[in-house]
Amino acid sequence: MCGIIGIIGKNPVAPLLINGLRRLEYRGYDSAGIATLTNGTISRRRAQGKLANLDALLKDDPVDGLIGIGHTRWATHGAPTAVNAHPHGDDRVVLVHNGIIENFHALRRELSAKGCRFETETDTEVVVHLISSLLAEGMTPQQAVQASLGRLDGAFALAILFAGHTELMIGARRGSPLAIGYGDGEMYLGSDALALAPLTSRICYLDEGDWAEVTADGAKIHDASGTLVDRPVKLTATSGALIGKGNFAHFMLKEIYEQPAVIGDTLHGLLNPWNETVVLPPLPFDPTRVTKLTLVGCGTSFHAALVAKYWFERIARIPTEVDIASEFRYRGADMPQGGLALFISQSGETADTLAAMAFARKQGQHVVSIVNVQESSMARQADAVLLTRAGPEIGVASTKAFTTQLTVLACLVIAFAAKRGTIDRDEERRLCRALTEVPSRANEVLNHDQRIAEIARTVTDARDVLYLGRGTGYPIALEGALKLKEISYIHAEGYAAGEMKHGPIALIDENMPIIVIAPSDTLFDKTASNMQEVIARGGKVIFLSDAEGIERLGEVAAATVELPTVDPFVAPLLYTIPIQLLAYHVAVLKGTDVDQPRNLAKSVTVE
Repeated sequence: MCGIIGIIGKNPVAPLLINGLRRLEYRGYDSAGIATLTNGTISRRRAQGKLANLDALLKDDPVDGLIGIGHTRWATHGAPTAVNAHPHGDDRVVLVHNGIIENFHALRRELSAKGCRFETETDTEVVVHLISSLLAEGMTPQQAVQASLGRLDGAFALAILFAGHTELMIGARRGSPLAIGYGDGEMYLGSDALALAPLTSRICYLDEGDWAEVTADGAKIHDASGTLVDRPVKLTATSGALIGKGNFAHFMLKEIYEQPAVIGDTLHGLLNPWNETVVLPPLPFDPTRVTKLTLVGCGTSFHAALVAKYWFERIARIPTEVDIASEFRYRGADMPQGGLALFISQSGETADTLAAMAFARKQGQHVVSIVNVQESSMARQADAVLLTRAGPEIGVASTKAFTTQLTVLACLVIAFAAKRGTIDRDEERRLCRALTEVPSRANEVLNHDQRIAEIARTVTDARDVLYLGRGTGYPIALEGALKLKEISYIHAEGYAAGEMKHGPIALIDENMPIIVIAPSDTLFDKTASNMQEVIARGGKVIFLSDAEGIERLGEVAAATVELPTVDPFVAPLLYTIPIQLLAYHVAVLKGTDVDQPRNLAKSVTVE
């Protein structure tokens, strides 16, 4: 989603703001801008499109100043134009905003009646006029901000500057994350620790409803009522060194290739290879007493939850419900007291998932989050946190975050099953051993990259693509289709293979590539029958299987990729990698923006 950076420094801030915005590009955006105070006067520069356009504008028309704010915008209200780009302001106040002001229509009518003139289509501009009108009435910046926040409905993170106040920046949050960075005679605001990583390692995250007066000497933090409060300042391990592309053409490809290492890092935090057991952090509940498990996520994280449903029900024998976060709380379902609700997110800031978490807590659920950002809102609000140690994921299309989510979920299943007695010690060892082998087997899968790049040429001109799988292969089919849609813009769908004959088989013709995910497991014969049905109708099958599967069916497929023979329990982690590579190579051949596909944001912080 939109990214925010704010700096009170000792040197001209414009270059630092641009660098900060570059670190926020991974969130997705379609315009960008900065504002500084030059001798107390507001100066703004905004541009449609990528940061290169803003950079070029600043070279032709630079801005000066030791205090400034910057923003990358992912359009919600109003088209992605330079006029609608942030920062928004007038001659008194200028600000940037992440989120949605839900009552902006009513506020806009009220402010227009008072003579305020609106120049944009955005919801954000009402905040500018609201604060500015209160400043015109004689309020201080602090008073005007606090009064204005009380009028706003919705989610927001704000960074605000005031003409004539070169020593003051105000930040506020409700529903969207905002961090304060502490430097030596310098202070910062940012959407996350990654934006601030080159500037400081000392980070304070504002709590829900907080607003802060930030000066070069520090910050005074107020809660929603205006009362001064203390919030902990922590050292963050987020490093700027982690986000280079190295020798890879795109972040996405680099992150695909990092998966053996980050899966290993995640396992090291949870699995003891010596005695072959999973060691969980302390949990505020007894797994043996969990009568129902609810898994919630969005997009790729939802697909990880779907895989885990098969695992939890088959191995740990826990009834499991999986829901899309944006739909979950609107059903108003009754949840059993003492149930466990597990929330999965890469960023830990997904608005839909955070809202679902709040609903589950009201329903008396134990709340556990699986996140990739230790300082995220979901991590701070959960009863317990399980970290995916994927490191910063810059490509918008999630890759290593997904496989590390699966890794954490697999460990959780083993631990729960062992505690509940649904597996014996031998089975526990076997499953742990299978997980321990995944990093090296993942390296073997990456050796097929060139083969997959060749296969991609047969998919590039397709208008529609189908992905088929059974069991845990079905969610991987869904994930494969999502990846292809996200970065190549080819329409793709994932189906449970047995559902083909119930309608989708009507789509099959000689122009339809079908990717079949079929490890040699107990469902292989069923998948093989469905694959034969597709081939009989002219479909061109790209067959992903192991040596046994390819020996049985490889001859009838248009193309094959042979994957390592592994325990079916861990197959979803390995079969994910070729579908990621296929989507990547198709997108490269089509010339799309692989790392920042159109219309998408990395962290969706509005509902």
